[in-house]
Amino acid sequence: MASKSVERLLNVIMTIGSRRRIDRAKLFRVIPDYAQAVSDQAAERMFERDKAAIIELGLPLVTERDLLDENTVHYRIDAARSGAVLDLTTEEYTVLLAASRAWDTAAAGGAARRVRAKLLSLGHDADPDLLRRTPRGAVESLPVLTPLLQAVVSGHGVRFLYRGTHGAPSERRVEPWVVGVHDGHWYLHGWDRDREAPRVFRASRIESFPTEAGVAVRQRPEHIELAEVLERMLDSDDRASALLRAAPFKALSLRDRAGATLEAETFRLPDLPRPAARRLLLADVRWLELLEPIGWREELAAVLTVIAEAHEGAADLTALDRAAARLPARIRVSPQSGDHLSRLISVASYVMSRDEVQLAELSEALGITEKQLITDLQVLFVCGDMGTGWEDLIEAEWEHGTVRVRNAEPLRRALSLSAVESTALLAGLAALEPVAGQTVQVVESARAKLLAVVEGTAEPSEAPQVPSRREIAAATSADERAARTADRAEQVLTAVHTALRAEPGAAGGRLTIRYSSTDRAGTSVRRIKPLRIETVGARSYLLAHCELAQGERRFRLDRIVELLPAGTAMARPAPGEGPVLAGRVEGEVWLRLAPAAHWIAESFDAVELRDAAEGAEGGSGATFARLVEPVLAPLVDAVLESAGAAEVLAPEPLRDTIVTVARGGAVRHTR
Repeated sequence: MASKSVERLLNVIMTIGSRRRIDRAKLFRVIPDYAQAVSDQAAERMFERDKAAIIELGLPLVTERDLLDENTVHYRIDAARSGAVLDLTTEEYTVLLAASRAWDTAAAGGAARRVRAKLLSLGHDADPDLLRRTPRGAVESLPVLTPLLQAVVSGHGVRFLYRGTHGAPSERRVEPWVVGVHDGHWYLHGWDRDREAPRVFRASRIESFPTEAGVAVRQRPEHIELAEVLERMLDSDDRASALLRAAPFKALSLRDRAGATLEAETFRLPDLPRPAARRLLLADVRWLELLEPIGWREELAAVLTVIAEAHEGAADLTALDRAAARLPARIRVSPQSGDHLSRLISVASYVMSRDEVQLAELSEALGITEKQLITDLQVLFVCGDMGTGWEDLIEAEWEHGTVRVRNAEPLRRALSLSAVESTALLAGLAALEPVAGQTVQVVESARAKLLAVVEGTAEPSEAPQVPSRREIAAATSADERAARTADRAEQVLTAVHTALRAEPGAAGGRLTIRYSSTDRAGTSVRRIKPLRIETVGARSYLLAHCELAQGERRFRLDRIVELLPAGTAMARPAPGEGPVLAGRVEGEVWLRLAPAAHWIAESFDAVELRDAAEGAEGGSGATFARLVEPVLAPLVDAVLESAGAAEVLAPEPLRDTIVTVARGGAVRHTR
């Protein structure tokens, strides 16, 4: 059941909104909680908190003094202002609604939880075809987001416990400059007051709810790009352009960086710092050989040899057995009254704009269970205009699975998005953009309107023009090979979106693709029927029915390397050299992770973490992570990418696989 404060806020909104205006004295008499307060001062404090909550909700609450008696204060909700900050087309509304599905709203911060409800209150109808073709994204859902975003907007510092890469959590005091998403993960970049320098923090490592820590005093730089900040962390004076030999249709991310064709035997990467290049090469080392620089080649061989030697024989589990289990961070995730109130108003507004709605449809739109929705309707049922008696309560019914709401006209309004909520929604758009395909211009126009809110622009049209992906590509490179790489991705997306729009049974609903799997050499040719697009962090997948596999399969979109004529024969990959890393590891996997490899535990959703005992031989400063049935090929690549900072402790067959792959890479790079 809703808290008492939610019911009171709803009654206040209904009572003020049901009339042209109401004076303060009458409002205090008719609202039960104010009338029954222990003192006038208590009622005043309660009302001031409620006013702040109503304004934060996005309702235009107006305070006016009587012209004839300045001691009399009136309140009204400005009917001339709809509260709708965003003037959206149907397509823009649809992509924003799709972006709002990027979080698990049960675990996300308040801003992320409120976004979907507020969008539904706008009264728009979404394009069902476009909504079906947009993925349900997977941006990290973290309860710490709202106070971090709020600190950026308000210009305040924050204080929190942070577990860095080197041990126990410590208190950090930070003046946030940027809170954003990179590769599906949230990061905070700002001025660290204690270290007196800019620092980057991964939001998932914040282990306490951030609290305000005074007004920010350090001037925020005018231009900050999170991606550039993260790239600079791997910068080095040792830079070069690496020449590679790679298997056709493999090492796709490196080919994209080089602008190389899919079948080119050799290609050259752009100038990169040595640490960044080493990490990129190790992640794809199963498919390539570094030809030059010679010094980098020798280093790669040495690193792979160290990895192989560390995994030979049985692992020493002494440090693991002595390690202490790490307790999960306890950060409050309970919804705030503003979250619930946003949803209640959106329920009423959504239903009244359509006369009636099916219970299942409404719960799906809001992202809540039907049981939760019925609880919301029960709250609406006991609230209303307190100034005219119980006969003016809201009428809510949900019999036979059909929802109707009446006598709640003050709630039939659009709720404006705050700058914090708009910033959260921008992150959802970032997750959506890689698979936007033909709707990329719609995504860009929706982003421009959100930026207008974040930057406090009076009209959305005044927002700076956001360049499209085509314009960015044209500005950054005139290389024809790079253009071909972008065209390939665009062609695949266009074909997938066309197939998703096709009528059941239509020829256009099937595609013939060449697919380059990460778990084995070569490529396969498959006929598929696309079903939907899914996004997990920075990765986008196509769920499709595959004729070759005779069932549903997931294909990474960036590994669909070629669209083939419909009559092309299906084929599985030809046997190649090296082990086949298909499927998942059976059972549990234990890893020892040095600080530089802690990201592996987060990327593979470790179910248990242990911290090595201080001074433990071979384990000091290490974290032990337990994974359950991880996907084999990405895990092997991650261990290699860590350059020796990660060791598989169990199971032994997986250790043997690491030895085989690492030895093979070392041999290729040994003169």
